[in-house]
Amino acid sequence: MIRNYFKIAWRNILKNKGIFSINIAGLAIGIASCLLILLFVVDELSYDRFNEKADEIVRVVFRANVNGEEMKEAVVMAPVAQALKDEFPEVVEATRLTNLYNPKITYKNTSFRDSKFAYVDPNFFEIFTLPVIKGDEVTPLKEPNSVVLTEKEAKKYFGNEDPIGKILTLEEKDRQYKVTAIIEEVPKNSHFRFDIFASTVGYLPAQGTSWMNSDFHTYLLLKEGTSAEGLEAKLPAVVEKYMGPQMKGEMGMTFSEFKKDNEIGLFLQPLTDIHLKSDFIASTELQQGGDIKYIYIFSAVALFMLLIACINFTNLATAAASKRAKEVGIRKVLGSNKKQLIYQFLAESFIATAAAMILALILFSLALPVFNDLAGKELPLEYLFQPGVVLLMIVLLFIIGFFAGGYPAFFLSSFKPIAALKNKFSSSGKSNGIRSGLVVFQFAISAGLIFATLIVYEQMDFIQNKKLGYEKDQMLVLRESYLLGEKQDAFKNRITNDPRVTSVTQSAFIPAGPSDNSMSGVFLQQEFKRRMFVYNVDEQYIPTLGMELLEGRNFSSSFGTDSTNVIINERAAEILGFKKDPIGKTLIRDTNDGGRVLTVIGVVKDFHFKSLHKNIDPLIMLYNPYGGLIVRTNTANMSALIEDLHTSWNIFNEQEPFSYSILDDAYNETYRAEQKMGSILSIFTFLTIFVACLGLFGLVTYTAEQRIKEIGIRKVLGSSIPQIVALLSKDFLKLVFVSFLFAFPLGYYLMNTWLQDFAYRIEVGWQVFVLAAIITIAVAFLTISFKTIKAAMQNPVDSLRTE
Repeated sequence: MIRNYFKIAWRNILKNKGIFSINIAGLAIGIASCLLILLFVVDELSYDRFNEKADEIVRVVFRANVNGEEMKEAVVMAPVAQALKDEFPEVVEATRLTNLYNPKITYKNTSFRDSKFAYVDPNFFEIFTLPVIKGDEVTPLKEPNSVVLTEKEAKKYFGNEDPIGKILTLEEKDRQYKVTAIIEEVPKNSHFRFDIFASTVGYLPAQGTSWMNSDFHTYLLLKEGTSAEGLEAKLPAVVEKYMGPQMKGEMGMTFSEFKKDNEIGLFLQPLTDIHLKSDFIASTELQQGGDIKYIYIFSAVALFMLLIACINFTNLATAAASKRAKEVGIRKVLGSNKKQLIYQFLAESFIATAAAMILALILFSLALPVFNDLAGKELPLEYLFQPGVVLLMIVLLFIIGFFAGGYPAFFLSSFKPIAALKNKFSSSGKSNGIRSGLVVFQFAISAGLIFATLIVYEQMDFIQNKKLGYEKDQMLVLRESYLLGEKQDAFKNRITNDPRVTSVTQSAFIPAGPSDNSMSGVFLQQEFKRRMFVYNVDEQYIPTLGMELLEGRNFSSSFGTDSTNVIINERAAEILGFKKDPIGKTLIRDTNDGGRVLTVIGVVKDFHFKSLHKNIDPLIMLYNPYGGLIVRTNTANMSALIEDLHTSWNIFNEQEPFSYSILDDAYNETYRAEQKMGSILSIFTFLTIFVACLGLFGLVTYTAEQRIKEIGIRKVLGSSIPQIVALLSKDFLKLVFVSFLFAFPLGYYLMNTWLQDFAYRIEVGWQVFVLAAIITIAVAFLTISFKTIKAAMQNPVDSLRTE
C-alpha cells in the first residue's frame, strides 16, 4: 500500500512538473538558508561551553556612574580575586588574566612579535578546560617565570625539538621564561585566545593592593548550585570594606559620601554570557564579541524563510485543488477513504520535501565558503555529518513534509465525491481566504526585511559620511615605529621630507582602531570631578589629524612650559565649568605621586575618538609624545608610498618587521559587526523575496490558467493587454498593500530599537517607508506581470477552443 502511495505520488509530480519545480526550489532555498543560519547561531551560542565547569564560572566586572561618567569595564582590581575567595565560602577558586600587547619573544636567534601573550594565575588551568598534552599536568605555573605554550606555538619556536624545559626571552621585560607544559589550541569559540600563558608568580602588577585601578580579568569558580545573583547581592559590602579606606585617601571623601551622588560596584557575569551579552568598554575586553540581538534577528530570518517556503507549497497545492477534484471524486467512489487520501497527498509532500532537502544540501555546500567569508566564521562542512545535525535534518524532513503538505492533504481529501465528479468544486471562499492570508504573511515578512535592510544601509552610510572632527582619509598609521628606538627621529625626518607626505605626528593615541588608552582622575581645587581620557601628543598631532582648535593655542616645542599645559575638548570644558574663558584655567590631574597642576592653553573641537555607539567623552591632551607615527599623505598612489616607507624602514632596522595600517580601514573595522549584519541581512532578504516571488509566480500561473477562457472572451470583446494585465494583477497587489499594514509598524519598532545602540544615528523618515513599499510593489508586479502579460497576449482562438 505504501509503495502504491509513492508510485501514484511520483506520477502526479511528473504530471505537474512546473508546480513541483517551484515547490522544491523554494523549499531547497529555505532549508539551505535555515541550515546556514542555524550553524551560525549554534556556533555563536557555543562560546566557552567547551569548559567542563562552564555553568559554575562567572566573571567579575566593574560598573559605576561617577559624576555623569558611565563606567562599564570587563576588568577589575588586582586584589579582588583573593578578597572574594577569602570572604565567601561559595567561591571554590578565583583566578586572573591580563594580557601583554605585542611582546617580542626570542628563542636563540629567532624572534617573533605575533604571539598572543597573557599572564595568568597558577590555578588558571584548574578552572578552564585547556588540556595539557605534554609536561606538568598538575601545576605547570606554580614557579616564577614558568610558561605554558599551545602546541602550534611550540612548533613555531622549537620545531621538532622537545619544548619542555626550553627558555624563552621576553625582550621588553628582559625576563626569561621556562616552558613547563604544552596545551591543546585554545578553541575558536572562546572569549580569549592566547598562544602563551605565563605565571603571575613574581609579576609585580599581580601583587598590587590598589582597589582604585582596574587591570585584571577575574573569574570565580562557584560551588555547584550556587546562585550567582545571590552572591552578587553580597558584593556591595565587600566593595565598601576594601575600597572605602583607599577612596578616603585618594579622593578625599568617605565611601558613604561618595555613594550619595554616585554608583559604583562589582557584578558577576556568567561565563557563557560573555561573548553575546557584554556591553563593556571595548578596550577592556580580550576580543570583540558578538551580539545576542543578531542571534534573534538571524534566527527569525531563518524561521521566516522556512515558513515562506512551506507557505508556497501549501498555497500552490490548495490552488491546484480544483484540477484534482475529479481524481478525488473517482477515488472516493471506488472506495478510498479519507485516511487513504490523506496518506496519498502526504506522500507527495514528503517526496517533494526529500527532493528539496537533497537540493538544499548541495546549495548549502556551495554557499558555505561564501557565508563563512561574510560572517567571519570558519564553519566546516563536516558539521553536516554530526549526529545531532543529521537527526535535526531528519526531523526537519518530517516536520516540513507534514507542515507543507498537511493542510492540502486534509483539504483535498474532504471533497464530496458527487460535487467533485460534476466539477462543481470551487476554490473560492475559505480556501481563497487562507491563501490570501498566507500571501499577506509572505509579503509582510519580505517588506519588513526590505525596510530593515534599508535602515541598516542608511545608518552605515551615515557612519561613513559623518564629520568626525578629524580627517581619516589619506592617513597612514605606523604603530610599531617606536621599535626603532633612537633611530625613530631619523626615520620620521626621512618621511617628513617626502613630497608625498603633508605632515607627521608621534603619538600612541589613535582615534580609530587599536590605540593606547589612558584615563586619569581630574580635580578642581581638591574636589574630584570625574575620570577623563588622556592623550599624550606632540605639537603636530592636531594639524596632522585636521582637528579644529576653537580657542587658545596649540602645543609648541618653543614653549618650555608646555609639559605642564593641557588642551581640552569641548566636552571637558563643559564638565569642568570652563565654557567661558577657559584659557588660563587650572586643573589637577591625579598621579601616582599625588597631584599635578595643569594649565589650559587651548580648546579643541569635539572629535569622535570612540565608536559612534557612544557619546563623546571629556578629553585632555598632554604634551608628552611617545609611541608610533601617524602620517598624513597627499598621494593617489598609496601603495608606492608604502613600499618606499618599507624600504626606508629596512635602512634603519632590519630586525623588526615593517607594519602599517590605514586609518580609514581602522575606522571601518570598528563597525565590522554592523557591516557583516548588513551584508548577511541583504542576502537573506533577497532570498526571502525570491522564495516569496516563486510562490506568487505559481499562484499567478494557476490563476491565469483558470481564467484562460475569460481572458479570451474579454479580448474578443475588445479588452486591451494592459486592461487584462490589470485585471489579473490587482487582487494580488491588493494583498501586497495589506501586508504593509503589518510589516512597517513592526519593522519600525524593531529597527528603532536597533538604532538605540548608536549615540549618533539617523532618524527614520517617511522616505524609507515609501522606498521599501516601492521596491516590494515593483518586485511583486514584475513577478506577476511576467505571467499575466504572456496570458494576455495569447491568441483568444486558442483559449476558446473546446477542451
